[in-house]
Amino acid sequence: MSGDVHVRFCEGVGVRLPRATHLIIGCELEADARRVMEVLPRRFARFRLTIHPEKTVLTAFKRPPSRSQSAGGTGTFDFLGFTHYWAKTRRGYWVIKRKTIGKRLRRFMKGIWTWCRENRHAPLQEQYQTLSLKLRGYYQYYGIRGNFKMLEVVFEHTERAWQYWLSRRSHKGHSTWQKFVDAVHRKLPLPKPRIIHHI
Repeated sequence: MSGDVHVRFCEGVGVRLPRATHLIIGCELEADARRVMEVLPRRFARFRLTIHPEKTVLTAFKRPPSRSQSAGGTGTFDFLGFTHYWAKTRRGYWVIKRKTIGKRLRRFMKGIWTWCRENRHAPLQEQYQTLSLKLRGYYQYYGIRGNFKMLEVVFEHTERAWQYWLSRRSHKGHSTWQKFVDAVHRKLPLPKPRIIHHI
């Protein structure tokens, strides 16, 4: 699509709309985008819906020039847990890619660290099962094509956090990473990152 693409986020409130509370509208021309922004609230009002004033924004998100080496100044936006941005494929084509929003990534990793600290004295098998569930749940949502590096960051952080707090289960001393690998990691391997959604 040539020209500027303007994206806006809308959230219906007032009644429940399963799987339809978040919306992106893409327009090639800025004038069209502003017209939609003007008309949409009235259309929603006909069905007793309102548009969230803080979550509805108009954002420039345009494809970079084909010969450009950088996507700088073309815009990014966050939606449903992902940052959307322009990047080049191996063949040199510009495509829209997605990665976990930085704030969401840090919040999840902080939660893993806190959980490992608070549950370090729980039975090892119980810890393993819970951490595995947490990782699989994360992969299930964020495991989309192009986001594998963020999945690896989460996986490696979880391994390190688990090892760190297991090594503090007693006052006998610090467990080295190698001891952890030998004693726990090989017997109870955490699920590795994988892409679930090829979209």
